[in-house]
Amino acid sequence: MKPTNVTDPEYFHKVVDCQFACPAHTPVPAYIRLISQQRYTDAYLVNWESNVFPGVLGRTCDRPCEPVCRRGRVEEEPVAICRLKRVAADFKEDVSSRLPRAGKPNGKKIALIGGGPASLTVARDLAPLGYELHLYDANAKAGGFMRSEIPSFRLPESVLDEEVGYVMDMGITAHFNTYVDSMADILTNGYDAVFVGSGAPRGRDLPKLPGRKKADKNIHIGLDWLANVAFEHTKKIGKKVIVLGGGNTAMDCCRTSRRLGGEDVKVIVRSPFEDMKASPWEKEDAIHEGIPIIDNHVPKEFVLKKGKLVGMTFEKVEPKYHEDGRRELVPTGEEPAFFECDDVLIAIGQENAFPWIEKETGIRFTSWGTPIINDDETFQSTRKDVFFGGDAAFGPANIITAVAHGHKAAVSIDLYCRGKDLEKRPAPNVTLISQKMGIHEWSYDSIPVNDKREAVPLVELGEALKDRDLEVELGFDLETAFVQAERCLNCDAQTVFTADSCIECDACADICPTSCINFIQNAPEEELRANLMVPADDPEQDIYVSQTLNTGKVLVKDEDVCLHCGLCAERCPTAAWDMKLFTYNVAKATPDLMEVS
Repeated sequence: MKPTNVTDPEYFHKVVDCQFACPAHTPVPAYIRLISQQRYTDAYLVNWESNVFPGVLGRTCDRPCEPVCRRGRVEEEPVAICRLKRVAADFKEDVSSRLPRAGKPNGKKIALIGGGPASLTVARDLAPLGYELHLYDANAKAGGFMRSEIPSFRLPESVLDEEVGYVMDMGITAHFNTYVDSMADILTNGYDAVFVGSGAPRGRDLPKLPGRKKADKNIHIGLDWLANVAFEHTKKIGKKVIVLGGGNTAMDCCRTSRRLGGEDVKVIVRSPFEDMKASPWEKEDAIHEGIPIIDNHVPKEFVLKKGKLVGMTFEKVEPKYHEDGRRELVPTGEEPAFFECDDVLIAIGQENAFPWIEKETGIRFTSWGTPIINDDETFQSTRKDVFFGGDAAFGPANIITAVAHGHKAAVSIDLYCRGKDLEKRPAPNVTLISQKMGIHEWSYDSIPVNDKREAVPLVELGEALKDRDLEVELGFDLETAFVQAERCLNCDAQTVFTADSCIECDACADICPTSCINFIQNAPEEELRANLMVPADDPEQDIYVSQTLNTGKVLVKDEDVCLHCGLCAERCPTAAWDMKLFTYNVAKATPDLMEVS
């Protein structure tokens, strides 16, 4: 193998697994260290730079960072990354004086359709550059699906209002209670560019299922129903409720039903429990609230008596997995199952809806109803001055993905308005700085602790079910937050090797607690991985290969299992190893929004 190019910013970026997995590339170890130092405001601002909504995401994020956390490779549970984000939000001081303001007007005007996380991110990134930003939303406040689809017992309105307010206070012109029904009309208003962040507002239905039309009064589309609850148009539901679907929306529907009068609430899903799209913790929360999840049941009919919905029948199935990974649901041959109900909530997915975008605008769509976009970097549509992001771009995802889209779209809009090539993206801001303070002292806590992950405490169940506005999770207190922050292995403190200084004494290999350091003959990658003391079986993670040493061997380190403990650098008699802090900030339309040292 060729020597590893440590000057490539993407090499070490990939080693910081949590940050690499985050769609917005939030520098996770950096803000967790700040929490352990009781610098909660700085930790919040580091988050705000990347993900815009730390308080919201600290409660609701889908947590793509946690499954890849390095702590989860040496213990059963990863670092509580998401809930530590909430700690920064809960214990910060007033940050308003440290946030950027609207810049001097540059003469360009941008329309933002939809007030969700993607549009708000575009606004946040472009406002300091002097763009005149007009945000259109059908509701009375911005927030999009964060406001309409996430129940207040998971996300208090006060938290959402605060973080949406930080963006709207940057001189954004709001057109609330304004439903945009014509893109052609928007394009006649002299905008230099238009960003569409209208989400995936249509919930899927079961229109062909027998009894659907006749029972319409008691069958509700989950997305619409959650919005009606959020805006207090709906305040009750029947005592017996069936929720169809296995995603997070279904979990929100069933838990909200319990708070609106549902005494017997069931989630019934066609897939196996393990294959449900809902996050594991969302399923756990539903079960904790006494809601059974019945899997492997395919809906067959809405049953009515004397014109009134009384229940549903389901076909029992079992999964069959094929070698190509395809799953097939095979009927078991048992008698159909019948479940009584007063109301049914259908939460089986979302789809885009663009009836308001006319063909003559030149904006084209796929057969799936999603816009045709140049690529997932520019987010430019077939009409060059119109950009998409969030669920409106590629279909339903999550808040942090919408934020990531917003950052990229903002860069594209700025390049487009300045007449630049959209394909020439600005590079990330990267640094690599030694953390050595003495022979055996580092500027960060390098010793891995053995503390276990703690669950976030909850409100007493009886109290929680009485009030749909009462936040269920209490969050970590500061003592617990410190202990949990100390579990972070500081994966952004990279082990950097200088071959010219190495005398091949093997001291680093001897002291390495995971045996990830090897002095070995070079070979093709597959062979080299297999020949290591502990074979490097994960091809998704790179191995670090040095230049050829004096003996003709190379040093090889398996990045997948390195704990970044620094013992190799402490033991090395020639300082061939050093621990260097790697920072990686994704380029944004407005660079360096925050300065936190």
